[in-house]
Amino acid sequence: MNEPPQQHYLELSENPVQFEHASSVNNVFFDEANKQVFAVRSGGATGVVVKGPDDKSSVAFRMDDKGEVKCIKFSIGNKILAVQRTSKSVVFPDKRSLKLLKSQSINVNWYQYCPETAVILLSTTVQGNVLQPFAFRNGTMSKMSKFEIELPVIPKPAKLSLSERDIAMATIYGQLYVMYLKHHSRTANSPSAEVVLYHLPREGACKKSHVLKLNTTGKFALNIVDNLVVVHHQSSQTSLIFDIKLKEPDCAVNTHQPVLPARSIHPYRMPLAGPAVVPSQPPMPCQLYSSSWSVFQPDIIISASEGYLWYLQVKLPPTVNLLQDKGKLMDFLLRRRDCKMVILSVCSQILEGGDKGSLPVVATVFDKLNQVYKEYLEAEQSYTVAMESGPSRGSAAQKRPVRTQAVIDQSDMYTHVLSSFTERKEVSHKFVIAVLMEYIRSLNQHQITVQHYLYELVIKTLVQHNLFYMLHQFLQYHVLSDSKPLACLLLSLESTYPPAHQLSLDMLKRLSTANDEIVEVLLSKQQVLGALRFIRSVGGHDNVSARKFLDAARQTGDQMLFYTVFRSFQQRNQRLRGSPAFNPGEHCEEHVVHFKQLFGEQALMKASTV
Repeated sequence: MNEPPQQHYLELSENPVQFEHASSVNNVFFDEANKQVFAVRSGGATGVVVKGPDDKSSVAFRMDDKGEVKCIKFSIGNKILAVQRTSKSVVFPDKRSLKLLKSQSINVNWYQYCPETAVILLSTTVQGNVLQPFAFRNGTMSKMSKFEIELPVIPKPAKLSLSERDIAMATIYGQLYVMYLKHHSRTANSPSAEVVLYHLPREGACKKSHVLKLNTTGKFALNIVDNLVVVHHQSSQTSLIFDIKLKEPDCAVNTHQPVLPARSIHPYRMPLAGPAVVPSQPPMPCQLYSSSWSVFQPDIIISASEGYLWYLQVKLPPTVNLLQDKGKLMDFLLRRRDCKMVILSVCSQILEGGDKGSLPVVATVFDKLNQVYKEYLEAEQSYTVAMESGPSRGSAAQKRPVRTQAVIDQSDMYTHVLSSFTERKEVSHKFVIAVLMEYIRSLNQHQITVQHYLYELVIKTLVQHNLFYMLHQFLQYHVLSDSKPLACLLLSLESTYPPAHQLSLDMLKRLSTANDEIVEVLLSKQQVLGALRFIRSVGGHDNVSARKFLDAARQTGDQMLFYTVFRSFQQRNQRLRGSPAFNPGEHCEEHVVHFKQLFGEQALMKASTV
């Protein structure tokens, strides 16, 4: 039991449903459909307390003691109470008339019911291994294809060989499966137990689809949590988890080994309750894997002797260090419900080493993330197109795609992983750039438009390490895609890297940016002389607004810049109109006043007479 605490990847829910524990005067029942626990005292005479998954579904009442209660359940919504006291009769305390809708004549050994899919499974034949499912929908019952469970040994003479304890039904990844716990058999040469999954579709035959290798023998119980099959092993007091979507490379088709090494459920302490509790009394440790535990689908564990109902939960952070293969770890995490922050922490962890050798692993992880990201973007796009074109005849209304936590977009990667990674001093800048370019390559490969802030991160890193030749190459060969924000960033680098100015203008031209827009971009970056040079180079100097340039020059607070720009427009006026003065329509009066205040009236250019 001295395992490090982070090793427990399964835990019991923090706030269990509490009820009066089973005793000689109190019988406990569980209704799988409503997920309700019934505590029946003295046959109901001294009270029945019903506890559900939430407080709304909790009720208490009394009923006459008419003998031992074998089973008790509510209809959905607690409207009708049904009580069974004999093997052949069910009593409804509310007087109601029943109508027979449909009957089937069939010999049944035992049954299992799956409330989520409204499918009942009947065990038939002497050996009990021919299973007949029925589906209920809108008040009708329909027969599904029957199927046979392969027994490890066929008994002679024939006798009941399939127990309901070894069969469970559950929905995994949206599909209904019948799970068969196949115990090891000395005669059948099967050294250990396994769980065999039969896929039960609404239409068509039920087929054996997955085999989960348990690699041990003994007593087992099954749960489903977050689409994982959890197998509890009583004697070792550990649990195993299986993911049927993870393919094993060295196994036959659909044969699975546990995803992680066997671990115990996280130790649980029961808070003490009742009037005799001393505040300083420590909570009692709960006996895990107790023989009094009952396990129900999909994720419920009940201890009748202690009066607790828990939901089993998966904790993802401990799985990170237990799964060394990071590609497989990503496949596993991407299918889990609360995976985003764990995935991002794994990305940071992989980059921590700052090791060139880890680049192939980094590339694999980025590709797996971007595959999911791309699928979501495509689903979102097809939904938008469908909405714009309106509903088409005969096609079902399209649902908006749900954005799960597995969708890790560029802003997630930038915020939680890449921006802090680029600031780490101990990592070589070559590795930093290689990682950034690897992420951009992966986005491009999945045809996802790269956001400009990722390119900015690359450029800033290159400039920080004076790698201007590399920056030039990246731009020349269009490794960094053109965008206006990127062009603006290049403009701001002109003082440290003069060619950046021309690279920026070339980029803006390639983007077919209108000349006046380029001027606006330059002026907004206080590149006033750059804007003047540009407008002259495209022959637009004669038509631009002088006031716009003078406003921008004045805003910089640079007096000599203001002088240069003012003089430049005076010369333009002289050339065009024979006078350096501004026309009233140009609204430059305040700038003329400002010029005089700074440099005196005599500095104004005089009209030259020809």
